[in-house]
Order: sequence, then structure tokens, then C-alpha cells
Amino acid sequence: MNYSTDSIKSKATQKSKIYKKLTTSLKLEKDQKVDQLFHHAHEAVFEEFDCLQCANCCKTTSPVFTERDIERIALHLKVRPVTFIGQYLMRDEEADWVLKQSPCAFLEPDNTCRIYSHRPVACKTYPHTNRKKVRQLMDLTLKNSLICPAVQLMLDSLEQNMSK
Repeated sequence: MNYSTDSIKSKATQKSKIYKKLTTSLKLEKDQKVDQLFHHAHEAVFEEFDCLQCANCCKTTSPVFTERDIERIALHLKVRPVTFIGQYLMRDEEADWVLKQSPCAFLEPDNTCRIYSHRPVACKTYPHTNRKKVRQLMDLTLKNSLICPAVQLMLDSLEQNMSK
């Protein structure tokens, strides 16, 4: 599979109407049903999908860094939190801490993460498809389909199952 940023975005754009229709219909379902559907799709996709082959999320977007994330990562890097913030972070339009640059400064050439064991919670939980009440995240899931081929595979699987 081609994991270039352009090909991922192109596929999601081509399927945008299908994905929008699917996520809109899922918003009308009960949380428990949507969680069950997504958690099953999530597990199935990640049994096969290797994020290290892609890393598009790390190359194109920034997670939100919580104060705890900042403190934990700064401690790991042996710098003060204010130094970590000054070197790597900025405030976005919602006043959240995000990376100053893309790709992520901690992304290695082999798509591994230099701070993997200390990474932000948002990175640990990405693409947020195995969380509770995932139905409330349909807009984010749709947005993540432009970034993450695993999300596309999940949506494709759900779309096939829902149309049966």
C-alpha cells in the first residue's frame, strides 16, 4: 500500500461522501453499538497494519500536549518544562500546546519515535478509534481519515458491514 501523504489524502477525498454518510449514520446509533463496531474494526486493522510503515500522523500533524505530557517529556529529556516548551511547542488557536513544526522533531528516519515510552497521551491513543463513546468523535474520525490509512481501512470495513 502507498503511504505517501498525497495518496492517503487522495483516497480519503475520493471516499469523502461515503465516509461522511457513514459517520453521520453512526452518530445516530447508541454509544455501545458504535463502540463495539469500532473496537472490533480497530483490533482487526491493527492486527495487520504497521504504523512504522506510514507515520503520516507524525509527519503532518501535532498532538495536543497536556501539562503532564510536558513535565514527563521534559524530565525524560533532562530539561526544564519551560525549556522544552520554548524549543518544541507553541499555542494553537484553541490555546493548546502543539508542536512548532512538522514532521515531529522526535520522529526518527525509520519512523520510530525518539520519546516513544514518554510520548504524549494523544499519541498513545491515536487514532482514537478504540476509545469509549467513539460516536462522539465521528468528526475527528472523519478528519483523521485524511491522515491515517488505518482509519480509512476501519471506515471501509464498517461501510461494507453496514451496507450488508
